[in-house]
Order: sequence, then C-alpha cells, then structure tokens
Amino acid sequence: MRRAYTDGLFGQIHYRIANAQTDTGKPPLICLHQSPKCGLEFETFMRVASRDRTVIAPDYPGYGMSDAAPSEDATTIPMYATETWRVVDALGYQSVDLFGNHTGAKVAAEMAMQRGSDVHAIAMISAAILTDEEREMFKDMFTPIPLDEEHSRFKISWARVIERQGPGQTLEMMDRSIYMNMMGGEAYEWGHVAAFAWGKPFDEALSKLPHRITLLNPTDDLTECTRRAEKLMRNGEIIECPQWGYGFMDAFPEDTADLVLGMLDASQPV
Repeated sequence: MRRAYTDGLFGQIHYRIANAQTDTGKPPLICLHQSPKCGLEFETFMRVASRDRTVIAPDYPGYGMSDAAPSEDATTIPMYATETWRVVDALGYQSVDLFGNHTGAKVAAEMAMQRGSDVHAIAMISAAILTDEEREMFKDMFTPIPLDEEHSRFKISWARVIERQGPGQTLEMMDRSIYMNMMGGEAYEWGHVAAFAWGKPFDEALSKLPHRITLLNPTDDLTECTRRAEKLMRNGEIIECPQWGYGFMDAFPEDTADLVLGMLDASQPV
C-alpha cells in the first residue's frame, strides 16, 4: 500500500494505491468513497482485492488529504468525476473498472458518462433513488452539526455511527469512520449536498449506460431506495446482501473482494 499525490484543479489530489500482487492484465480498480469519508474507507478491502489487480482509492477534493474546492457551489459530482479521471490519466491507465460506495456510486456513473470507452465495468454499493420526501429527510439529517464547546458535532456523529453499527463492525472501525468525517473540516457536508443535487442525472445515467453494473444492496439507510434501480438500469443486476451493513468492507474484506472482483471479471467489455 502506497500513498501519493497528483495535481488537480484546486491543488493536489491524494490517493492510495495497492499494486497487483500478480500481473494478470486485468484493468485497475478505481474505488470511489462515500460522503463525508475518503479513500481510507477502502484500505482494508484494497489489501485483499490487489491479489490480482491494482487498486486505487483517491480522496475527492476537500476530503482526506486532497485540497478542497473554493466553495460549496464548485463541489459537484461531475467535478469529483473529472478530478478522479486526472488521477487515472496521471497513472497512465487506458481502461479501468469502477467501484463506488453511496456518493461514489454517483461518481462512478458520471465517470462512465464522461468517458464511457475508458470504463470496462462498474460495481456500486447502494443507490440513492429517492422520492422528494426522502430527499428532504436526508437533507435535514445531513445539515452540518455545530462545532461548539459542548462537543455537539462529535457526540451526534458518534451516536449516528453507533446507531448504524453493522455486523462485525468493531469500535476501532467506527472510530476510523468518525476520523474520516472530521477530516473534512467545516466543509464536511459539501459532498452530501453534491450527491443530493445529482439525483435525476444519476437516474438517467443508470438508464443510459451500456456498461455492466453490479449493485450491492446491504442493510443500510438506502436498502429500499436501491431496489428502485432495478427498473432503471439498462444493463445491471442487484445483489441483495442482507448479511452486511455499514462497514462491511472492513468487517468482511475477503467476502467483499470475492464478490466484487468476481462480478467485474464476469462483465464483458462495452
């Protein structure tokens, strides 16, 4: 596992890379994180998934150790996709597979819309196919929590993580989740705003993309929403994963890698 930087639109983009342990000629796998996390959420998975291909996990601008965009208005899903392509180009890859988690699912779809011929196949965790009422509910939930002397941000954030503790998720794993949230600073919710603003374009992308899309559906806040993607996807499959919840890539990295890599390997090129 190595960490490196490349130049982006707003400064530097940080990424993690686990080189393939065996050169099989398979496309590298680009891992796209949820909000408000960073590429660190894939690190345990990457160590396993790199058994037969190179795996890369960038931090979007403003998250992890990547420089932020100058404003919330400049923070969009298309911007995240464009900046991720900068990482791909800097590393010299011609074709990639994509693996997006929550917000990362939307980034993966937009990357494929931008440069479809450079994408082999796509895997996603959950799909936010929301009604107007659900969108407002999530907006309220992800309003920035005040940073005050009563420690409200930390207390509320920790309570939410504990409430959503997934099977096999340890206290150490949940602590790392909070750590990633806090790295975003006062702009930590910009990614959620960007994701909610890209609702209809995501629906349209799923219906247009010819790429094989494998959509994993664990038990989380988007379980029911994800099932709505079945009628939208032009070339996709939903894999129900009721045995998994939040943090399953850390808790069950071998099983996750087996499933994701198997599905990507089975996909035919566009």
